[in-house]
Amino acid sequence: MTNGVLLAEEKITVPITSDRDIVTARQRGCALAAQLGYSPTDATLIATAISELARNIVLYANRGEIVMASSGDGRMPRIVVVARDEGPGIADVPRAIAGGYSASGGLGLGLAGVRRLMDEFEISSEPRKGTTVTVKRWKR
Repeated sequence: MTNGVLLAEEKITVPITSDRDIVTARQRGCALAAQLGYSPTDATLIATAISELARNIVLYANRGEIVMASSGDGRMPRIVVVARDEGPGIADVPRAIAGGYSASGGLGLGLAGVRRLMDEFEISSEPRKGTTVTVKRWKR
């Protein structure tokens, strides 16, 4: 960051190991979205998605990272968030992203909610190797 301006190639990485890190990632994501000119509502939606992804890391993998950056060609700027861990992976990805399913006894809205909040959603998961979720939200 130079004088408070995010450079195009710059990325923000937040290691995730605890609830405190979830809050940090959420705050950094909200600040990045505001800095990029997203509306307060969109910044909150982006922060909520980041929160859910970081919480999944803490709950299921114990540690990982959230990486945030801006992307786009000028006509369609967007924020990109990558949540990465080396945890147990997700046994049934389609079921996990459909909503209503939870391996921890929760409501099962995490990944399904993230998918609804963001414009693009991609997930890759391998048993015993971890999970990577990439989400994008375009600036409107």
